[in-house]
Amino acid sequence: MSDWPLLDHLLRRAGFGATPAERDDYASMSYNEVVEDLLTFDPATTDIDQFIGTPGYLGFTARNGFKPNTVIADARQRWIFRMVHSPAPLQEKMALFWHHHFATAYSKLAGTYGASVGTRMMAAKPSEDTARTRGQIELFRQLGLGKFSDLLVEVAKDPAMIVWLDGRTNVRTAPQENFGRELMELFTFGIGNYVEADVYAAARVFTGWNLAQRGTRNTTTEYYTFNYRAAQHDTAAKTFTFPIYSNGSKVIPARSGDAGIQDGLDLIAALAVHPETARRLSRRLWNWFVSEVEAPDEAWVERIAGVYLGSGTDMRQVMGDVLRSSQFRSSRHYFHRYAWPVEYVVRSLKEMGHVGFSANDTLTPMLNMGQQLFEPPDVNGWALGPAWFSTGGMLARMNFAAALATNQRFELRNGSRPYKQSPQALIDYAISRLSLPDVPAPVYNALVDYVRAGGTWTGSDAQLLTKAGGVFHLLTGSGEYQFV
Repeated sequence: MSDWPLLDHLLRRAGFGATPAERDDYASMSYNEVVEDLLTFDPATTDIDQFIGTPGYLGFTARNGFKPNTVIADARQRWIFRMVHSPAPLQEKMALFWHHHFATAYSKLAGTYGASVGTRMMAAKPSEDTARTRGQIELFRQLGLGKFSDLLVEVAKDPAMIVWLDGRTNVRTAPQENFGRELMELFTFGIGNYVEADVYAAARVFTGWNLAQRGTRNTTTEYYTFNYRAAQHDTAAKTFTFPIYSNGSKVIPARSGDAGIQDGLDLIAALAVHPETARRLSRRLWNWFVSEVEAPDEAWVERIAGVYLGSGTDMRQVMGDVLRSSQFRSSRHYFHRYAWPVEYVVRSLKEMGHVGFSANDTLTPMLNMGQQLFEPPDVNGWALGPAWFSTGGMLARMNFAAALATNQRFELRNGSRPYKQSPQALIDYAISRLSLPDVPAPVYNALVDYVRAGGTWTGSDAQLLTKAGGVFHLLTGSGEYQFV
């Protein structure tokens, strides 16, 4: 497609930026064709784990073998690898979106059941795991573009979520309110649409939603699955202040313990299609995909909410409308989101290069920037927007840019050779490869002075080896590169 700024905008928002090769792959496609490609990937082609450890791909660091299903540091490396290399970047972007929306922290799971089980609950890949466990991120990856109503049901049954929000202690004699509260407050229609009595009723609805241990405790075979315990379910009717059924009834009827799991399914179904859930998700999608700087356009919110409800909560249809909307495509909204640390890191790897670099070398810098995958700080997820940019966080970004540019200096020299004729040509090449907005004149002039410093510019390999990496470092560490 001829509109490179729009293509780059789409690939930054619906993915994590693009390598030069990926941009070339999309160059002959129209905008709508690129959107369709992002939305309708074949799941069978998205499993790129087979290339971990292959030359030409982002590297990894193994301690006692690479064990991403049971070692959390390896799980983090694997997810970074997928974000960099997945042929379905929107799948990974939506997994990250849901990881924030359904914020669950590994540390509590590991503190409850140990590091190995905690990692399984968060990140295990069924086809590779000896216990065939599906970790929470795999759930988001598989269902993140499906029906939100289905995703909500699976989240309610997810072992990681049950441990995180104390579902294990939710029994008929002492209903535990955490999951019921967050289901309404954070996962669906939000504060202002329910009262405390609804929280207690929701807690009763999910009594008996628990776990069963599988395998042998304290061995590599230990894992947990969802288990509905009929004897622990509150069988009495539950009354809410909002409709549960299409006839307007606000009462979930009394049911036997054996049939009681339907209580939770009925409540989830009602919340998933509530108009305020549709609007709240639409506003979140605006902030995540359109603009974090500009308040949501309420007409846009209503239209996307209508697509959500009209499609039966189908997120693939919703995302198609989001990405094709005039508001998303407007150049006014380019670079209108503050880059999360993981977005900043992955985009840098894709746009600057990653040959010979290890995913493990991103983990401590990201932590210093304020984000650790599988470890949101609380049920609200991460603090977003300008909150990412503390003095320490910004220093960590600049240090990462310096480390990556130093690591990639030979590759950057080689890629820069066709643009060696002048300092301006070298800088323009770096700006285009990094999909940057217009660089302010004072910044651009300072870069020209940097390239010229040290002697007459000839474009020699020796100069390119130093200056090309330096230009990429300065640009990726600049204020302009902190927005996507």
